[in-house]
Amino acid sequence: MITRTARCARRIGIPSFSSSRPVSLIPLRHSLFSLPRVPYRTMTSSEWTTPLREFPTSDLPLFEQSAEIEEETLPTYEPEKYYPVQQGEVLHNKYQVLAKLGYGVTSTVWLGRDLCDSKYVVLKIYVTGQNRNHELEIYKRMDAVEAHHPGKDFIRKLLDHFSIEGPHGQHICLVHQPLGMSADTLLQKYIPGKLMTLEEMKPCIRQLLIGLDFLHSAAHIIHTDLQLKNMLLPVTDIKKLSSLEEREVNAPSPRKVLKDRTIYLSTIYNAGGDGLPLLSDFGEARFGDVENNADIMPNMYRAPEVVFKESWDYKVDIWNVAMVAWDIVCSRHIFNGKNPDGIFDDRVHVAEMIALLGPPPAEFRERCKLAYVFWDEQGNWKDLAPIPDISLESLGADIRGKDKEGFFRWLRAALQWNAEDRPSATDLLFDEWLMEGLGLNTKKENAKN
Repeated sequence: MITRTARCARRIGIPSFSSSRPVSLIPLRHSLFSLPRVPYRTMTSSEWTTPLREFPTSDLPLFEQSAEIEEETLPTYEPEKYYPVQQGEVLHNKYQVLAKLGYGVTSTVWLGRDLCDSKYVVLKIYVTGQNRNHELEIYKRMDAVEAHHPGKDFIRKLLDHFSIEGPHGQHICLVHQPLGMSADTLLQKYIPGKLMTLEEMKPCIRQLLIGLDFLHSAAHIIHTDLQLKNMLLPVTDIKKLSSLEEREVNAPSPRKVLKDRTIYLSTIYNAGGDGLPLLSDFGEARFGDVENNADIMPNMYRAPEVVFKESWDYKVDIWNVAMVAWDIVCSRHIFNGKNPDGIFDDRVHVAEMIALLGPPPAEFRERCKLAYVFWDEQGNWKDLAPIPDISLESLGADIRGKDKEGFFRWLRAALQWNAEDRPSATDLLFDEWLMEGLGLNTKKENAKN
């Protein structure tokens, strides 16, 4: 299996894809005084091959202390849970913090420099209370795979991890390779019409499926959150990272200085990217060798077994591959799922599934505990929402490229009510429509061999 996947990986075509600071609505004031210098929290090391970078400490653009910015705007924000990062400090006696890239409910993300290897890294610093970090456990499982699989190269790499002792407890830090823009940003900002043709989309989906085959067959991991924003382009030109570092020295990011911490405005991070996107963000990933039934996936991307709160497995990722492929070539999602009030409604979502896939087979209804809510004992739809007059062909009328019929057939293979009826990542990869033009054997030819 790995040999077939490797042959496909070698023949994938890899196209090349070639900032200004945001205007804040919150008033800024420039400091008229020098801020107290924050000492680095570690001593210099003889192993460092790169000198520490000095950052300005005076005449900084400051937010008023009454203004809420960044992580402060999150409804669940508790300041003591976040590590009080200071620009320029050195973590783990190795990584100097250069610029803030983003924030979320569970972490803040920073551009850093490995002082020992003289290279850029991304530091993801988690809030307290996560002594057993789930994403770290997922990466450990992937790293434990001894067999060589080409799909491992299509997953964002974890370079290192360590713990930081903060004022209110320990924080786990993951060290990643820097990556560029997401596939979603690429489409929205750099692709004419914000859509690709079927031919342009295929290499991306082939690589995604090879990566999924590694996750499913070798690492026994389910990603559960496949979407374009979690697929990031590689960065091959570090000059863009260097220019970001220089920008932070010459025009520091605005910040708010409090007694116990400084909250920085995330810098505009546009490192571009070159090549096919790598699969990233394993915060919602699950182990596939245990039973899973948690609520997962964005609403419009949820597979039927998730909507009906049944147990699920690797095949939820196959459903999502179809969603991703569609989003690359079509301007609207396959499923909308919103009622007339604009609220996402499972009844509307299921009605759309019926319209596009046909009614579910009897064994699906018999297996699902919540099926009685939607269908009567004879399998008749209870008219909880009108079944729209739509089809894949009508929704995808404007899709550009050759053999649209082949694409719709490929989609229908992945979009099955019963998870067991969906193909594996490898089977979906070696579908004759997706393989067209690569010179590889189709499934029929492989069956003969």
